[in-house]
Amino acid sequence: MEFLWHKISDKEREEIKKQVLSNLDSFSKKLSEIKEEFQESFIVREESYRLEKEEKENEKTSEEELERKKEFKKLILENAPNKNENSIIAEKKKW
Repeated sequence: MEFLWHKISDKEREEIKKQVLSNLDSFSKKLSEIKEEFQESFIVREESYRLEKEEKENEKTSEEELERKKEFKKLILENAPNKNENSIIAEKKKW
């Protein structure tokens, strides 16, 4: 089979579909053989590492810069569909 782009015939199209279905079946069988259970992992922090810790370490940050960062955070949280008080809640593995 040629790997360069070319117009495929109906026969080639059917062969490709068969290969894809075969690969999917093989992959799903392998997945079903996995017996381990995985737990969700998460990290709970007392403070936001990126904003508050950085500000504490660099107290030379201007009031204007602090206000700009807070406005950015507020805007991001306003646009997020799922959020809690201070964080965006993202869905995992929903693809």
